Amino acid sequence: MNIIEKIILAIIEGLTEFLPVSSTAHMKMASLLLKTESTIELETFLVAVQFGAILAVLVVYWKKFFESFNLYIKLAIGVLPFGLLGLALEKYIDKLLGSTGTMPGVVISLSLIIVGFVLLNIDSWYHKNKKFIRTDITYMQSFRIGLFQCIALIPGVSRSAATIFGGLAQKLNWKQATEFSFFLAVPTIFAASIYKLYKNWEQVTEIPNFVRDLAICNAISFVIALITISTFINFINKIGFKVFGIYRIAIGILFLIFALKS
Repeated sequence: MNIIEKIILAIIEGLTEFLPVSSTAHMKMASLLLKTESTIELETFLVAVQFGAILAVLVVYWKKFFESFNLYIKLAIGVLPFGLLGLALEKYIDKLLGSTGTMPGVVISLSLIIVGFVLLNIDSWYHKNKKFIRTDITYMQSFRIGLFQCIALIPGVSRSAATIFGGLAQKLNWKQATEFSFFLAVPTIFAASIYKLYKNWEQVTEIPNFVRDLAICNAISFVIALITISTFINFINKIGFKVFGIYRIAIGILFLIFALKS
């Protein structure tokens, strides 16, 4: 991987990590279009470049992380199902995402399209249900949202989409569901990044300029994610999720065609 390819992937990560469009799908698509060879370097980079994105959450919502220790308990409860299931399925997920064959593209494309149709209907479902309220999230709600996050282990689903929908399923309003999705990203992505770096550290540190390039790209993903987070909630309140549903279906169809032809 050269630095230009890494910068492109970092920009994509910053733009898509907190949107319900699947950052994994977009970075996988980009790496295929760039003809980037599937290696330990790429596998590690795609996970570790998310550090910058979660730092953006801490900067935007820093006051929230000092308000109550209960938030940390809720996040720990929420991340537990994803962590346990992710470890259990790690070799299968890595094998799927690391493959250069048709299967990863088909799985990601179908996930994009199916969740896209779900997003097309979330707005009307939300507005028809009058029981959505803003209240303190309970420990049980945190756990249930964590269960929804497990769906995002399927490449292309989107961690953001899964957790926001999980929050809405717990009768949280748009803003609270979206914010909790952002908060839950911090321990989830942090743990995944640390684990991946620890696992592959000896190999990736032998690659020239890997650590330097990763630092640069995390800075880029931080700036882009900062802008994305700052505008996303207002956008959702005004526009809703339908536009993301349409986008997912369109990009999913295009990627499916590309995957089947390649």
